[in-house]
Amino acid sequence: MHILITNDDGYLAPGIKLLAQELAQVARISVVAPDRNKSGASNSLTLMRPLRVERSSDGFYYVDGTPTDCVHLALSGLLDPVPDMVVSGINAGPNLGDDVLYSGTVAGAMEGRYLGLPAIAVSLAGKPARHYLTAAQITRRIVERLSAKPLPDDTLLNINVPDLPPDEMPLVQATRLGFRHKAESMVKQNDPHGRPVYWVGPPGEAQDAGPGTDFHAVEQGVASVTPMQIDLTRHRGIEPLRDWLGQL
Repeated sequence: MHILITNDDGYLAPGIKLLAQELAQVARISVVAPDRNKSGASNSLTLMRPLRVERSSDGFYYVDGTPTDCVHLALSGLLDPVPDMVVSGINAGPNLGDDVLYSGTVAGAMEGRYLGLPAIAVSLAGKPARHYLTAAQITRRIVERLSAKPLPDDTLLNINVPDLPPDEMPLVQATRLGFRHKAESMVKQNDPHGRPVYWVGPPGEAQDAGPGTDFHAVEQGVASVTPMQIDLTRHRGIEPLRDWLGQL
């Protein structure tokens, strides 16, 4: 098995290094990651300029682009042979609920799934994140299980691991995405020249966070594994929409 590893924290981040070490025990690994932190990049592709790819002394490829750029390049010609699976992480901090809409970590996995490969996004739910080895070991177990017993082809997994030491290894639970309250207001400041600048406000607190959600699992010290899909169609809304459009 050949695994592509990426992230959104950059190729020098501690999470990706430990993840690569752990997965190298069960597979051939290739790392293609951004050259710097690209948190919040979501699924963006770089289209208006060329991308540069360099290689570090430890063999990691690093790209002056987004996580989606990294996976797209890796699977469309950079790597030979093409990997069999994509694992994105380990992110420094959680990606719970509607965080997945903005997360570069999840986007890296999503690009892999979009291009036809099994894909996993993994985040360590600590601020600051410390126990990356715990998340790496859980990810290795899930990779081994996924290799032995594949999930449906339209599935990608979003994993959030409580920041616990390996000797307190958390249980693993299947969950659904929760939901946050509306984000807090933006922060307005002035730069040194007196011109206004704006910071995106902090994310809202968890709103839909009851039993069964990823928020609840992590709060209880349990690793959350949420199955996701790329198809955003609201299938049950097609017939009502057809009727609604018929009245135009």
